[in-house]
Amino acid sequence: NHHYLLNSDSLSPALQTALKGIASDLSKAVLTVSVYRKRSKIFVLINCKSLSASLQQHSSAIASWLALIESSLSDNLPDLRKKTSDLSRDMKLSHFAVTENEERLHRTLQKEGEGRQTSKAVQSAIIMDLARCLGIDSCNYEELINQVKLFKTDLANSNSVSERRILVSLEKILGSWSAVPGMLTLKVDRDFEEDAHILPFKNFLCPLTKEVMKEPVVLESSQTYERSAIEYWFERCLEDGRDPTCPVTGEVLKSLELKPNIGLAGAIEEWVNRNVEIEVKCAVEQLSKESMEAEGVERVLDVVYKISEEHPSNWFRVRNAGLVVMIVNLLRNSSKSIGTVLRSKALMALLSMAKDEESKKIMLEEGITRFAIHSLIGSSEKEREYAVKLLLEFSSDEACCTRIASEKGALVLLSSMAGNLEHPALANVAEQVLTRMEVAEDSVQNLAAAGRFEPLLSRLRGGPDDIKIEMASIIGRMTLTNNSKEQIAQQCAQTLVELLSKPEGRTPSLLALNNLSGLDDNATILVESAVLPALVAILLQNQGALQEWKEFAASIIANIVSKPGHWELASIDNKGNSMQSESVVFSLVVLLLVTSPQCQASILRILYGMASSPQAAGSVAMHIKSSEDGIKTIFHFLDYPDVEHRIYAFKLTRILTERFAQDLAQEVKHSDKLLLFKEKLLDNQSTESEKSDAACVLANLPLSEDEVKTVLEASFVKWIVMNLKKQQRISNGRTSWPTSSMEGLLGLLLHFTRSLDQDTISVVKEHQLMTIFCEQLSFPAKPRVKQLAAVGLTKLSEAGRMLAAPDSEPPAPKGFCASLVFMCGRASPEPSNCPIHNAPCEYNSQLCLLKSNCIRPLVDLLHDEDANVQIAAIEALSTLVLDTSHGYKGAVDELEKQDVIAAVIELFTEIRPGVLQERALWMIERALRVDSPAHRHSLNQSLVRALVEALKHGTANAKRHAQDALTNLKEISGVSAKASSQSRPQR
Repeated sequence: NHHYLLNSDSLSPALQTALKGIASDLSKAVLTVSVYRKRSKIFVLINCKSLSASLQQHSSAIASWLALIESSLSDNLPDLRKKTSDLSRDMKLSHFAVTENEERLHRTLQKEGEGRQTSKAVQSAIIMDLARCLGIDSCNYEELINQVKLFKTDLANSNSVSERRILVSLEKILGSWSAVPGMLTLKVDRDFEEDAHILPFKNFLCPLTKEVMKEPVVLESSQTYERSAIEYWFERCLEDGRDPTCPVTGEVLKSLELKPNIGLAGAIEEWVNRNVEIEVKCAVEQLSKESMEAEGVERVLDVVYKISEEHPSNWFRVRNAGLVVMIVNLLRNSSKSIGTVLRSKALMALLSMAKDEESKKIMLEEGITRFAIHSLIGSSEKEREYAVKLLLEFSSDEACCTRIASEKGALVLLSSMAGNLEHPALANVAEQVLTRMEVAEDSVQNLAAAGRFEPLLSRLRGGPDDIKIEMASIIGRMTLTNNSKEQIAQQCAQTLVELLSKPEGRTPSLLALNNLSGLDDNATILVESAVLPALVAILLQNQGALQEWKEFAASIIANIVSKPGHWELASIDNKGNSMQSESVVFSLVVLLLVTSPQCQASILRILYGMASSPQAAGSVAMHIKSSEDGIKTIFHFLDYPDVEHRIYAFKLTRILTERFAQDLAQEVKHSDKLLLFKEKLLDNQSTESEKSDAACVLANLPLSEDEVKTVLEASFVKWIVMNLKKQQRISNGRTSWPTSSMEGLLGLLLHFTRSLDQDTISVVKEHQLMTIFCEQLSFPAKPRVKQLAAVGLTKLSEAGRMLAAPDSEPPAPKGFCASLVFMCGRASPEPSNCPIHNAPCEYNSQLCLLKSNCIRPLVDLLHDEDANVQIAAIEALSTLVLDTSHGYKGAVDELEKQDVIAAVIELFTEIRPGVLQERALWMIERALRVDSPAHRHSLNQSLVRALVEALKHGTANAKRHAQDALTNLKEISGVSAKASSQSRPQR
């Protein structure tokens, strides 16, 4: 292939002459010799670039001539060896000079081979140097590629890392250069007006970048370049330790002075302006079409963006042509149809044009902020990016900030974007927008509405009084989340309390405090900020206070005392009085009758809240009862027209009946309110809260037998049972009901179990009250509900025991049950006695715990966590061993079979001294009177130890029962339990 690579330490002049002789024999061939140095060796590349036509036609003759030379060499081998020896000696003595240009190129390629970052300008300069070294025109790209391929072939077996790096670098540079350089500035849009577009002259293009120059400069070599490109080339030369050169000529420059080519710059500017006019005209025509294609719109947006970015001096042309308005209208009228890509490009173009103040004003007038805000939820990240950056551009002006903040949803979307850590770049820009908006006074309220309270709170804490009052007014009017209420209270509660002392700040402060006090957790913060003394003074002491102030003060206090545990120990005046003190309660009761309806409702809430606190309930209830007409005043609101008044009046009455049932009963009867509570239960217009509390009031009041029959009536039982079942079904569906509702209904049923005549027994059996009570034991209810159910079973079981006594003859039935005989037993040809009552009991008698399957649920109740429930269960089970005559042994044996005795013993061994221990001991002592359980449990050391402990440390009754039990177990000697029990009360 006409390329020969000769590698030697040196070449003698004789060898060079011989080589040139060969070239001359090849007639028209052009000989090029290129030399470069690698490690201490010289490589000579001989390139016969072309052959004349005559030589190409006689290639076979040339081959024959070469064969003759080879033959001649063989014939004259001794002579050739001598000549070769001489030639080798000459080569060792000779040196071939390397040009400076070749040396610079070699160093540059070595640096590039190290993989450092480069630029198009540097690549162009390297290619020019390479072409000069090879004697090739730098524009002859094909020949340059061929030379690199030959070099690659020659290095195929090279092990030199440096050589291979140089080769890779050359291929990379030429590969990048292979792309025909495009004219990036003002790229011709063939779809607009190809003929009208003026192509650039060749001297407009930088030799290094192949692009139209923006700032042409002249070197001392008289060559013109783009300033940034040639400066970068100079920097690279200096980094490589080589003298800066002119890339085109290869001339080493003595001076790096860059002189502006003013004439050429003016010509380029004129060319640019004329082409911008053409592009703007075409863009206007495209956007003015009735039906625009997406591709055409995209080209227009790209052109506008490029003009704006690359030629800021032409902003006025874009603006004056109306393109800014057209692009905004595009977003307004075709936002949904153009898609997210075009919206992104439209926002990008507007963002670039927003650097022009006049264009920015036009955008604001056209409502661009609204469209940018809408794009904050765009489907592509680019659309959201340009939208938020556009808002950032506008937020530099305070008036623009106010305008952005007033746009619906703007702050919410920006806050959401600022908190989105998945896109930190967008979050950072959104945060910058919000930070700028915080400076604008008119944006404070909108920022707070979006959850950014710091601007408002900082002004409330540290601003002048008029600003503090304004901020307090904003807080008072806002609808706040719980987190926001807590944040504001923690930082500004003290400031709001201080504003209460200033007449002009009192109303805004009360509004704000009322809003914050709606969160239960803020009660402690407000109390610690000493808000109660100021509020109590406004409500009870300040005679000149506006009624509005009193209403707000009462509402705030009601919110604070609704949750116990923080306000009970707080002082409300210099005398050390607390909210539950007698003077405060008396004043509140008096104020109830003379204040506005709104304030009355709040005062009722205050009294109820204080009466519900475990720490203050006793004293508050006592002060209400002892105050003049206190209970009567509360009763006044039981039938008040306003619902809120009635609700809290009923709640307060319920709490009072729990503590002073007898006193309340007298007042109820005196004021003729007893029927009111029943009517409230039956009134479909009443709220569930009223019904629940009315039921509890009736359940708590001590009613005589006649009042139960005349006021409640037997027919009322059906309503109670029906609502109990209804609430049980709804509670299973997890629907919220008043917690005291079940308690009240069960309490009402208890009225019908306290005095059982034949009429009442028939009602018990008809509505299966024992089953109703038993169902409540296994239902996941409150402890109080289980306790009441166990009490009901106790009453019914006691009644069943009395009716089953052998010496008692049941009276003849009368009334509507005259045709039936309701007794525990029914005559049968072969009577089967109940082991508990030693008499026949029906399975549906509703008076026998065994036949009604209530024993097991009661035993399970012994493991309840509430002691009152356990006591009620023990007392219900104790009714089974009350009578020690007539088959007592059979009753105890049945309880053993039902695991009752073992469960009671287990409970007894685990509990401490008290009422529960005493009740359990009583039942254990009764059971151990029978020999079989006494013998069975005599080896139970846990029981024995517990009995001994009760004998030592229990109550008087517990000690007596423990002694009798130990005697029955024969652990101590004494009088027989059977004999001694006859002289002692049963329990």
